[in-house]
Amino acid sequence: MIVAFSLSPSGGAPAGSEPDSVHDAVAAAVRVVRDSGLPNRTSSMFTEIEGEWDEVMAVVKAAAEAVGAYGSRVSLVLKADIRPGHSGELDGKVERLERALRDRS
Repeated sequence: MIVAFSLSPSGGAPAGSEPDSVHDAVAAAVRVVRDSGLPNRTSSMFTEIEGEWDEVMAVVKAAAEAVGAYGSRVSLVLKADIRPGHSGELDGKVERLERALRDRS
């Protein structure tokens, strides 16, 4: 499965942090994802991770817990592509899209 998710803290920033910025909290979440060893990528709004259901959801949970240190609440937006028996789709889907764009130019 591929999961695209976004986490954001709310409910009060820790002392000494920038009140309108969540980059430290996002960095904590992305660090958890990267340390997981699962295929992943991060863009300006979402982090994508690929793996089996239980391992991906465990990483999302750990990332949410990391963000929780930056506020009293955590907001999670999650979208999943659940496709049993397939792997390498994090890059494969994009490669097929780029090929379709090239072929029709």
